[in-house]
Amino acid sequence: MNYKEYKIIYVVEGGLGTIFLGASGIPIKKMETALNKEVLDGWQVVFQVIESKRFLLFWKREAVIITLGR
Repeated sequence: MNYKEYKIIYVVEGGLGTIFLGASGIPIKKMETALNKEVLDGWQVVFQVIESKRFLLFWKREAVIITLGR
């Protein structure tokens, strides 16, 4: 499918949970709310990737990068 425009949504897990618990998880409700809002504007999910990167030297933090198109 050909899209005329793209949009990126970046959803990252919480920093405090990562520090105190070692991992906190992706905020599913936040991601669901953002996606539902964009769908109402005509956007569709094209691609998504989970990124894991270092956070404050000792911890790793995950994020979801979602590409939308319309």
